[in-house]
Amino acid sequence: MHIVIMGCGRVGSTLAHTLVDLGHTVAVIDQDPDSFHRLRGNVAKHAVRGVGHDHEVLQTAGLDRASAFAAVSNGDNSNIIAARVAREAFGVENVVARIYDPRRATVYQRLGIPTVATVGWTADAILRRMIPGDGQLASAPEWQDASGTLAMQEMPLPEVWAGHSVTELERGRGLRVVYLTRGGRILLAGVDQVLEAGDVLHVAAHAPDLEGLAEQLADETERG
Repeated sequence: MHIVIMGCGRVGSTLAHTLVDLGHTVAVIDQDPDSFHRLRGNVAKHAVRGVGHDHEVLQTAGLDRASAFAAVSNGDNSNIIAARVAREAFGVENVVARIYDPRRATVYQRLGIPTVATVGWTADAILRRMIPGDGQLASAPEWQDASGTLAMQEMPLPEVWAGHSVTELERGRGLRVVYLTRGGRILLAGVDQVLEAGDVLHVAAHAPDLEGLAEQLADETERG
């Protein structure tokens, strides 16, 4: 595939080198020519100086034949504008934007553009580990897809489910246990996995179905 990256900082250059090593062709866009010093020779020769949402610059970078576009500069506005141009003007299907402000990330995801909000994601992950069991933190999605349709939530296993299998818990509820943590270890949740007291589940489902799920499961009469 041919992939275009806007932003030649540490993230952009790392992405470029990784993609080239995987056998893809890459063009990197940045306004600062000095940033291209981060690129290896075989990658630097495809560097394009300019503004990442300029149509001519994007054309020079080969976006019209690209399979993917990543906007990873240090400016939220620049990233989201470039991502929208790539999606709407060039018809690139796989587009992602790096966003520093998590409040903006939520808005842009509703526009159908996947975002990676580094600061927000890291802070949430740290808070969940610092204050385990906090109801407010636990109620927020651990992950959500760009459209907001699917989400994953971390949930302590209700005691009534200890000794039952993942299949029993999932049955008839429209959810999937993606993985679980047990005694500091991460385990993939196989269908025959027997759940134990103290397990923490990472459950994926349609976002509305996750609301009140912990309470439903805690009621023994809900078991299928």
